[in-house]
Amino acid sequence: MIKVGEYNYLTAIRSTPQGVYLDDEETGILLPIKQVPKGIKEGDVVNVFIYHDSENRLIATTETPKGVLEDIVELTVLSITPSGAYLDFGLIKDLFLHKSQMAGPVEIGEKHWVKIILDDNGRLAATENLKMDAGNSEITVKEHETVELIILKETDLGYNVLINKKHLGLLHFSDIFKHVLVGDKLEGHIKKIRMDKKIDVAEGKHGYERIESELDKVIRLLEESNGFLPFHDKSDPEDIYAYFSMSKKTFKQVLGSLYKQRIITIEKDGIKLV
Repeated sequence: MIKVGEYNYLTAIRSTPQGVYLDDEETGILLPIKQVPKGIKEGDVVNVFIYHDSENRLIATTETPKGVLEDIVELTVLSITPSGAYLDFGLIKDLFLHKSQMAGPVEIGEKHWVKIILDDNGRLAATENLKMDAGNSEITVKEHETVELIILKETDLGYNVLINKKHLGLLHFSDIFKHVLVGDKLEGHIKKIRMDKKIDVAEGKHGYERIESELDKVIRLLEESNGFLPFHDKSDPEDIYAYFSMSKKTFKQVLGSLYKQRIITIEKDGIKLV
């Protein structure tokens, strides 16, 4: 079965001046002549992306679109019509964002995060109506895994984020330790995957792995400061974050680990390398 909006391995069945037709178990799908790989012959199998052309016919391409069905991608607005906007999809045919699928006004040249969907006629389209379980029908991450986060939108609870450019999640204000802006990329980890497939994330690596990465940072900063820093477990959280870029909780865990390993001593006015 042909999967629209995805890559398909199809067999070449005949050549024409317009291109090569690929087997779809019906009349065939055209791979335009400009897209045909050199030397292709009847019986060869090619990997192609399937979508509808401007005349609503299924067509194949060997070009690379900016996403496949169900992906969440950032696309640029190319043009606007009374019924919606056309987005740069990386193919000859642009991706349509109907006005009913917009989260707000759009302007030419703007970049918008959208999910690639099929419209009521089975054609590829875009939507900005991203639910927090969007892209989470088949979750590809696990709890505590280190992931890439992209800040999408501020909410009452925190920030909606894109996880590994695949899933949506929520980064609570309590789980972020620096100022962020929409569009920022940062390292995080999966904090919890809920029964309803909503995902909570937190900034930085999880647990001991995170602490281990911060140990080296504190040691390096101590070495760069002649073995002494005027910080300790009673220091102000904002001062700690401003200097170390870590929360006070993480900082105290790091100090505890370094102290137990006899790498530092904790003085009244700061910490000192042994």
